[in-house]
Amino acid sequence: MNVFTQSARIAAASIRPAPRFYATETSVAEKLRLTFVLPHKAIYKAVDVQQVNLAATSGDMGILANHVPTIEQLNPGVIEVIESAEVTKKFFVAGGFATINPDSSLNINAVEAAALEDFSLESVQTGLAEAQRILAGNGSEKEKAEAKIEADVYEAIQTALTK
Repeated sequence: MNVFTQSARIAAASIRPAPRFYATETSVAEKLRLTFVLPHKAIYKAVDVQQVNLAATSGDMGILANHVPTIEQLNPGVIEVIESAEVTKKFFVAGGFATINPDSSLNINAVEAAALEDFSLESVQTGLAEAQRILAGNGSEKEKAEAKIEADVYEAIQTALTK
């Protein structure tokens, strides 16, 4: 065995990956630093919050400070930001990504988002009915594909509003 191979094996044996743990309940002093941005504006920019709940493709997640670092693709759905025991805000996102960092920061990049309170159930139901009508009709493949996306988003908004 040559010196290089022997040195590489010794070095590799001495490198141990850092242990990974599940998040624990955070104390009042520990906060999650949230940055939540859209292509055209920042909703939160490095703001300390208690918890963020989001709908990822791997499942619904509750994120606290000291969460295991990960990157998650977001489903169309609700992001709930718990700023404090008294203040909670909900946003509907069309999709995007959430990056949970080892320094207790969370970056959310969404294509589009709006406060859940900005939606009316009646207008969502009207939009859903129109999308379903186009989907069931004799339109082109492009029109049907667009209607399918619209229907999926309207259904997700409707579900969020009726929870």
